[in-house]
Amino acid sequence: MGAWRSGGQQLEFSWSIRCFKIASPESRLVSTSRSRAGVASVCAAAFTLSGLLVTGVLAAQPAAAADPADYQNVRINEVTSSNNDTVELYNTGSTAVSISGWKMSDDSFSPQSFSPSSSTIPAGGFVTFNSPKGLGDSDKLVIYTSSGTVVDRVEWATNGAKPAMARCGGDGTGGWVTTTAASTFGASNASGCPSSILPSSRVRINEVTSDGADTVELYNGGTSAVSIVAWKYVDSDTSHSPASVSSSSPSATSIPAGGYVTFNSTIGLGDNDSVFLLDSNGNTVDSVTWAAGDAKPSDERCTNGTGWFQTSTTATLGSANSCSGGGGGGGGQTGQLLGGGGSLTSGCTPEAPSGTGSTPAGTLAWPGGLDVTIADDVCAFTTSTGPEGRDLSGLAFDPANPSVLWAAKNKDWLFKLVKSNGKWIPDASWSATGKQIRFLGGSGEPDSEGLTVGGNGHIYVTSERDNTHNTVPKDTIMEFDPAATGSTLTPIHQWDVSSQFPQLNTGSKDDANLGFEGVGYVPDSWLTANGWVDPLTGAAYNPANYPLHGSGLFFAGLEWDGTLHVYGLNSDGTFTTFGTIATGKASVMDVMFDAGTQRIIATCDNTCGETHTFLKVNAGGAIVPDVAYTNPAVMPTDNLEGFAIAPTSTCVNGFREAVWSDDGIYGFGSGSSSYGHAIYSGTFPC
Repeated sequence: MGAWRSGGQQLEFSWSIRCFKIASPESRLVSTSRSRAGVASVCAAAFTLSGLLVTGVLAAQPAAAADPADYQNVRINEVTSSNNDTVELYNTGSTAVSISGWKMSDDSFSPQSFSPSSSTIPAGGFVTFNSPKGLGDSDKLVIYTSSGTVVDRVEWATNGAKPAMARCGGDGTGGWVTTTAASTFGASNASGCPSSILPSSRVRINEVTSDGADTVELYNGGTSAVSIVAWKYVDSDTSHSPASVSSSSPSATSIPAGGYVTFNSTIGLGDNDSVFLLDSNGNTVDSVTWAAGDAKPSDERCTNGTGWFQTSTTATLGSANSCSGGGGGGGGQTGQLLGGGGSLTSGCTPEAPSGTGSTPAGTLAWPGGLDVTIADDVCAFTTSTGPEGRDLSGLAFDPANPSVLWAAKNKDWLFKLVKSNGKWIPDASWSATGKQIRFLGGSGEPDSEGLTVGGNGHIYVTSERDNTHNTVPKDTIMEFDPAATGSTLTPIHQWDVSSQFPQLNTGSKDDANLGFEGVGYVPDSWLTANGWVDPLTGAAYNPANYPLHGSGLFFAGLEWDGTLHVYGLNSDGTFTTFGTIATGKASVMDVMFDAGTQRIIATCDNTCGETHTFLKVNAGGAIVPDVAYTNPAVMPTDNLEGFAIAPTSTCVNGFREAVWSDDGIYGFGSGSSSYGHAIYSGTFPC
C-alpha cells in the first residue's frame, strides 16, 4: 500500500488491485482498513491526477509478491512466552503452503522476518520457529504473508502462554486453551492439552460472509450455555480496535448449548479478510481467514462446528452449515476412516443396510473428532445361530470399569469386550467366543438387541421376540449376573411387557421385530436432582414410593415409533410403568444415560439419518429432546444400532471414546476396508 496527501485528502494506492482510495481527512489511516466507511475508490489501468505527478512514483515501486495458494489454511497452533518464545504453525488444508518470506509481529514491534524449521508446510503438517523478538506475559502475535496479508493472530492475557497456549480438540481447528500442561511443538497438541477444557473453548466462528451485511456466526459445540457479554472481535486490519459482540446488531449476550449467535460486523469485512474472536479476558477464542471471494456468499466450517472452512453454495446463518460448497476456503475437512481390512471368513456374510431415511432438520454435526477408527477384527463376532447372528446390536460401557465394553448380539449372545492394540476384542477370561443367553428357565432364543449396566452392576438385556417363534413379539428386559459361570447365561429376573404393544402382534415377523431395540439405566439421583415429575402422581418423583425398584429406572426404546418406555423393575419380578416419552425420531435403536452431559441419549440408525437425540428434564419436569447430533461425516450410512460414550473418567485431551456397532457389518460395501467389521471408535467432548 502506497500513500500520499494532496489538497487536504489522503490518497492511497493498492499495488495488488491497482486501486486508488481517496479518504476524507477524518478517516485517514496509515494503512487502509478493509471496512469501507468514508472511502471512495477509483480503479483503472492508468491515472492522471491534477496536482500530483503519479507516473514517476508508480514506476519506482516494485511489484508486490502474490499471496501463496491456500495461505488462509495456515493457523497458529501453539505459542509460548517462556524461554525461546516458540511459535508453531499448522496447515489445515489438503495441499502444501509456502511460507517463504513470511513475517510476524507482536503488539509492540513492526513485522519481522523469522526463520522457520521449513519454508513449506505440508498438508496436515507443522512448522516451528523462535520469535525474533521476545513475547511478553500478555501479548499478541500476528503472522503475515510476504506481501503483508494477515494470515492469523492470537492474543493472550497475563501468563496465558506459560508454559504454552495451544489449540485443543483438533490441530488448527480446536479451541484455544491457555496455560496448557505441556508444550508439544512440532507435533500434535493432543498430549499437551488438558483432559477437560472450559465451555468457552467449545465456541467456534462457524460461518462468515463479506457479501452484504458482513455477518459472523458463532456456534457453541459444548453442553452448557456460554456468556459472551464481554467478548470482542476484530478484523485483519491491525490498526482497528476490537468491537464488542454484544453491542453489535443483533445484540447477543450468551450462546446456548448446541446453539448459534449471529451478528453483523460494525467494522466491515473485506473481500479477503479475517475475523478474530476474543473472550472477556482478552484471550483468543477462535479465528478465520479467507482469500478473495471465499466468503461470498459465505465461508463455513465443514463439518459444522468442528471442521475447516470452505466456500458455501448457500449461506446458512443461524443454523447448521450445509457444507454444499467445496470451492475456496480450504476445501473443508471430513475426517478419515482408519483401520479395517481383512478377508471374510466362513459364515460371515454382511447385509446391505435397509430402511435408510433422511436426517431430520435441525440435527447438528458431530461435536467430537472427525476421524473414526475401525476397532475390531473382521468377522470377529460370527456365531453359531445362523447367518443373521454375525453382528452387534447394543453397546454399553461398564461405569465401574470403563475399560470394559458390553455388547449384545442378536441372536442371543452377550460379549464382554476389552481393548487390545486399539481394538475391542472378547475378554478371554470371561469368554473368547461370547456367552449365549436364554429366557427365564433356560428356554428359547432371545432376539437380544439392547443392553445396559444397572446400579447393581448386573447386565440388563432387551429382547423383541423369541427367535424360535419369531412372528410373536416378546418384549422383555432380562437381568443377568456377569459373574455367573458357564457358557450359557439365564436371567435372575425377567420382565415381560409384550401386552403393552398389541400393534406388534399381527402374526408378522417384521412387526414382531419392531419392539425393544435398546435400554438405558437412569439413576434416581439424576431424576430427582433435575425435578422430574412422576407421571403416576403428578408430583416430584420420589423413589421411596417404589421400594422394590432399586436405585434407578429403565428407559426402553421402541423401534416401532421412536418412543421411550419407562419402567421400575422390581426385585419380586413385577414392574411399574411410568409412561412414554417422545424422542422426536421415527425409531430408537439404542438408549444410554451419560453422566458427562447429564442427558439421556436415544440413538436412531440410518432410518433417521444416523442421529443421537439428547434428552433433558425441562422446567416443567418433563423429559424432552434437547439437541440432536449426527454421526461423524466419514462413517458409513448403515444399520448402526449400537452406540455408547465412555465415562468422563476416561477423558484425555478434552475427549473420550464414543463407539458404534453395525448390525449388518456392511461398512461401505464389498471391497472396502470397513466391510465385515462391526465396531467403530471415535471421540466425544468431555
